[in-house]
Amino acid sequence: MLRHVLAGLLAIALIACSRDGSDANNPYPASDSSRRIVYDFFSERPKHLDPVQSYVENEADILYQIYEPLYDYDFLKRPYALKPQLATAMPKVRYLDARGRKLPDRAPAGRVARTVYEIHIREGVRFQPHPAFARDDKGGDGHYLYHALTPGDIAGKYMPSDFAQSATRELTAEDFAYQIKRLARPGLQSPVFETLKLIDGLEELQAQLATDVKQGKISPAGWIDLRKYPLRGVETPDAHTLRITLHGKYPQFVYWLTQTFVVPVPWEADRFFSQPGMKQNNLTLDVWPVGTGPFMQAKHDANREIRLVRNPNWRGETYPCEGSDADRAAGLLKDCGQALPLIDAISLQKESEAIPFWNKFLQGYYDQFNSARMSLASFDSAVSMPERGGLDITDDMQKRGIRLQTEVEPGVRYYAFNMLDPVLGGGENAASQEHARKLRQAISIAIDIEEQLAVFYNGLGMPAQGPIPPGIAGYRDGCAGRNTVVYDCVNGKVQRKDIAVARKLLAEAGYPDGRDAKSGEPLILYFDGVGSAGGRIDWLAQQFKKLGIQLVPRLTDFNRFQDKTRSGNFQILFWGWGADYPDPENFLFLFYGKHARSKYDGENTANYINPEYDRLYVQLKAMDIDDPARTALIDRMVAMLRYDAPWVFGWHDEAFFLRHAWLQNTKPGRIIRSSRKYQRVDTALREQQRHAWNRPVLWPAAVLIALLLLGGWQMRRMVRRREARRALPVVDTKALPGESS
Repeated sequence: MLRHVLAGLLAIALIACSRDGSDANNPYPASDSSRRIVYDFFSERPKHLDPVQSYVENEADILYQIYEPLYDYDFLKRPYALKPQLATAMPKVRYLDARGRKLPDRAPAGRVARTVYEIHIREGVRFQPHPAFARDDKGGDGHYLYHALTPGDIAGKYMPSDFAQSATRELTAEDFAYQIKRLARPGLQSPVFETLKLIDGLEELQAQLATDVKQGKISPAGWIDLRKYPLRGVETPDAHTLRITLHGKYPQFVYWLTQTFVVPVPWEADRFFSQPGMKQNNLTLDVWPVGTGPFMQAKHDANREIRLVRNPNWRGETYPCEGSDADRAAGLLKDCGQALPLIDAISLQKESEAIPFWNKFLQGYYDQFNSARMSLASFDSAVSMPERGGLDITDDMQKRGIRLQTEVEPGVRYYAFNMLDPVLGGGENAASQEHARKLRQAISIAIDIEEQLAVFYNGLGMPAQGPIPPGIAGYRDGCAGRNTVVYDCVNGKVQRKDIAVARKLLAEAGYPDGRDAKSGEPLILYFDGVGSAGGRIDWLAQQFKKLGIQLVPRLTDFNRFQDKTRSGNFQILFWGWGADYPDPENFLFLFYGKHARSKYDGENTANYINPEYDRLYVQLKAMDIDDPARTALIDRMVAMLRYDAPWVFGWHDEAFFLRHAWLQNTKPGRIIRSSRKYQRVDTALREQQRHAWNRPVLWPAAVLIALLLLGGWQMRRMVRRREARRALPVVDTKALPGESS
């Protein structure tokens, strides 16, 4: 007993001697304590890190640190301003008529047959070190070491660093051309193909590749050398010139050049990962990106950690020196001219639940916290909402040095109806389509977005009147900008229509009191989502119950959910869209028929198809961005969407971010996804605060062990007293008189 008690005391002493015991619950290696590492999290395994296929936020946070596009947005400037990234300057744009003659810069779309973008690429840019580039000589002209591997050679290798040698090479314009061709590659599904097929010849390339697959010349599962396939609309006159030709006129195309769909992908990496045996070991471009950016992926454990480290071959940049007075006051210009990146690594830890994340944030083990991850408990302890409006940080958070930043995000949350569903879409019959439209309108009124924001988001968020958020051309506020199908204007204020209006629409749709007027059967609808059933699902079911409709949840994990949306196997889902670029076309394209998710794998999740809307969209995207006639066209398209109601327009997020004092150079701006290289970490302050916040409370354990010691001592005394006591004689009652026993 005494031995165990002494062991407990020794353990406490060891904890106390370990830097005040503050490292006892540190989840990170001690060797990382002085390194400039930003700690953040991911909740779902990234499904695609191949830049052709990826189009979701959690993947973008990784990809934009590894790949560099031709253009990016200035980190500090608002409104958002484009700047060259891998390009040396903004593109030279030429408009040509059907006979190839040059047209004026503001030529009307009807006269433009071709648009030519000529872009000059930076010289001296090199890819990250990778075994795909390794050759059998130092001059770089020998045979590739790892392009003809057998499954036996690959056995036991699960990451690029498992290969003994690596190398690099200079970026050329051909690397951009190769990536653009990959948009048409069999076996890959690019969600933006329908948009980018306006690149001259891209559709024909897709058809040619499909034919070659059918004839057995190539296999989607193997190596396809896309260098052998010409693409008419992509030329490389020299190693550092890229020329892209589009059908017609599409001024927004320059924004697409800021995205990972048009980043340089080296053919060597594609060849390397296409070898038999690679995919079985999780060695693919979908898991291990190969880029020219400031960071490279060093670890990919989807159940634990994804780690990015500095790319030793990065070309380098300096921190911006131009900003607003507010930027200067916030300390965002202190690092003017400093070499980037300002950190050594990014550690993304797997966290599935919000509460553990919040607790670790308060302990200093995560550097920042996004309101998208907030639970009610953590929100109330971190942020207060004063009567004057807005948000304030609580006193407790201020004492910890935690900072608050806010932003009305350029995005929209929504419930999408599957327009392919016979009940919600109506099928081919005009009368059925009209009934389905009224059903969707009724549900749009019944789902009380204001209540949802109050109950689940602490009132943060602006109810959406359409797809376009504040700050984007085409957005209107107040009564003039309301969705007249769902809202009235009462005393100059926007007000949701009474539920009686929704019930009347439901009856006109053929479902009085939520029952089929012909059969009398109750109307049952299905909601497909991610996660497990909880308060939000119960609340949503109550919204449908107001109409007498039964809502049944069908919940699964994120990857299965994506598969269901692609196959059209859903009725209603909840989704969101954050702007790729600051233009209304980036929201209105979400309803274009040829972007339908189920048929074209595009971002039209509702599978909404309206020929008149499609005609207007084609007209809109060909107009110059500053054309005043765009406004009336946008208004007409938004009105059409409100009437057809393919979405329940939810809300625009009012996001806020919490960061510890040691994390610097953070500025809200959802469109800018390459912001990690600007961040700075004060490691000394972080270590100091971690130690202060995580000192173990040892006195209860000490009291307990003292009590155990006292009890053990008393027990020992009792045992020894018994052992020392003499035995008393025993009398045998059956003995004869005069005899002793």
